Amino acid sequence: MRRSCRRLRRGAVTAAAVGALVVPLAGGPALGAPDSAPAVAGQPSPSPSPSDGFRALTPEVKQQVDRAVQQVMRDADIPGVTVGIWTPDKGSHVRSFGVADKETGRPMSPNLYMRIGSETKTFTVTALLKLVDEGKVGLDDTIGEYVDGVPNGDEITLRQLAGMRSGLFNYSEDPDFFKALTSDPERPFTPQQLLDYAFEHPVLFQPGEEFSYSNTNLILLGLVVEQVGGRPLQDYIRDNVLRPAGMDRTVFPTDAAFPRPHAQGYTNQTADGKVADSTDWNPSWGWAAGAMISTLEDLRVWAPTVATGVLPDGETLISPDTQKQRLDTPPTSIPGTGYGLGVFDVQGWIGHNGSLPGYESLTIYLPSARATLVVLLNTDIGKDNEEPSTLLGDAITRIVSPRNVFDLPAQPAAR
Repeated sequence: MRRSCRRLRRGAVTAAAVGALVVPLAGGPALGAPDSAPAVAGQPSPSPSPSDGFRALTPEVKQQVDRAVQQVMRDADIPGVTVGIWTPDKGSHVRSFGVADKETGRPMSPNLYMRIGSETKTFTVTALLKLVDEGKVGLDDTIGEYVDGVPNGDEITLRQLAGMRSGLFNYSEDPDFFKALTSDPERPFTPQQLLDYAFEHPVLFQPGEEFSYSNTNLILLGLVVEQVGGRPLQDYIRDNVLRPAGMDRTVFPTDAAFPRPHAQGYTNQTADGKVADSTDWNPSWGWAAGAMISTLEDLRVWAPTVATGVLPDGETLISPDTQKQRLDTPPTSIPGTGYGLGVFDVQGWIGHNGSLPGYESLTIYLPSARATLVVLLNTDIGKDNEEPSTLLGDAITRIVSPRNVFDLPAQPAAR
């Protein structure tokens, strides 16, 4: 049971109950990408272009991607997956594989709503950065100026919360939280209840000393956005982030409501460790760290928006200076990976992954090729300590961007 509790932390890295991923960014110490990467077993070695290393999505390359996805599905026993790859000059590829519902055999399809777990963090932090641009908050303000009772609250800054360097314990690793969630998965949690689980534990380190992915950080930032933005978090994100981006099929639920059509989700994050259908579990336990729902097409829009701060119409969502700070991704303890303000940088791919019981997602952008990759799947059950979304991201990028392989390593200690 303790092991299952630790798995719930997944989401960023390969470890946070609500998901995470990263990208190389301009203005920050970009991590070096390998000049080449080994070919996927059984497939010919990719031939990167001399410019950006991203391969044209020819019929042959698309077939290689499809075979790689299907191989990962077989190896990891994944029910259903949707993959989207888009570039401005090298083509695009969108395909669904497997089933959205194991009981009925209903096929997976690109139009389904999916829970996106920790990708929610990118929206919460974007909301915070909007307030920074408006001069209503400062990234170096302390959380104690906004929320009482936070351990080290007079020292931890909003920047450190967004960058996962606060030292606060991750509430989703608390055994009592895990018991409460799995004993009644449809129960609602309040932000304060989540913080109470975290604050029962001592801080892990002094602010800024280390990197440690923690959902607790985002709950606190969500409260800051509500307080300063003057409205509920879901409303602020809808009006100031989703609407400007034209993302009308992305929602921040306040209960277990799930727009249709959606895929059924399957998890083993249960009290007895048995696989269960978690489709209707209440995501309030993830709130600002992992409750949101989206679709393939909306996430296609979101990937470059997060990575550049620029909306599809060319207008800025986040000012260049603030975006530069967001993309300052100091190295973490995870090899080849940096983490900025609510975004990962994994070998040049910028964005985030998401994981919560029954669903995983990956939304990333490669600036050098202006390429977007979105992966959505209806299970969070891993294989050999690897997230299924990471396995898919690795397999796909080894083919399409061999110089920039999304090889986020498993982090058992972070689960």
